[in-house]
Amino acid sequence: MENQVLKKLTEITMSAAHAQSFGPKSSSQMTQPKATDSSPLQLYSLDSGEPRGALAADPPLEPTDALLAELQRDSESLEKATPQEILKWAVDRFAPHFTMATAFGPEGMTIIHMLAEIAPETPIFNLETGYQFAETLELRETVKKRYGIEVEYKYPKTTVQEYEAANGGPVYKTDPNRCCFDRKLSVLHEAAKGWHAWASAIRRDQSPDRAKAPIVGWDRKFQLVKISPLANWTKKEVWSLITSENIPYNPLHDQGYPSVGCQPCTRAVLAGEDERAGRWAGFQKTECGLHSS
Repeated sequence: MENQVLKKLTEITMSAAHAQSFGPKSSSQMTQPKATDSSPLQLYSLDSGEPRGALAADPPLEPTDALLAELQRDSESLEKATPQEILKWAVDRFAPHFTMATAFGPEGMTIIHMLAEIAPETPIFNLETGYQFAETLELRETVKKRYGIEVEYKYPKTTVQEYEAANGGPVYKTDPNRCCFDRKLSVLHEAAKGWHAWASAIRRDQSPDRAKAPIVGWDRKFQLVKISPLANWTKKEVWSLITSENIPYNPLHDQGYPSVGCQPCTRAVLAGEDERAGRWAGFQKTECGLHSS
């Protein structure tokens, strides 16, 4: 098993240079965004004044001092727990007000596999921006066939065609932060309404932005409890479970794409690069904003 996992990780790394040249064969080609300068991108945030996330739930869950202290204690007590134990705790603590957002990455597929055994009734959704790879979208059907779980698509208010027509072309080419806000973050703000807690698939070793992520904490941006059962796991541990349990995953990972987002803003990484180096290449940006403070 150890050799299988090492072989898989090596394949993903070694295929990066080839994927950089040839790209995914089954996806339509889209122009990569190019930065016009190296200045920081503008930040966008939602400030409607309306209750969001758990504050809009019935009953609402508010971030009182007592709750925040409780979440900190829970997070510390779960530091040595397995992801399955963390998910079981989350379900027991927050269901039926517990949900999961997934982009169908290897970590997300791993959590879906766990939830299928622990709590298959957990609602799971995907932010369908209209720019996702065909390979990513196909995983939704794979999840349904394998686990009997139907992941719900959450859509922006406009189609890609309407959005680009209203903005004089693709926004991701000049202002990817705005594109992410309009087609992902604002959608998640709406999708998070009414839930007390949501599961994320981030790992602390993925990037500096995620390095200090707690197992359990209050998500100030989306105003609900955020649970990261894989925070302490490594890439190797994720792929070990995928290999041993034959968990389905995005075939783009075998073509040098360790992190897969929207197609026009994702490239293959080169050997030795950070696994998120292929996201928004050319811009001072490594996060869409869902998991950054």
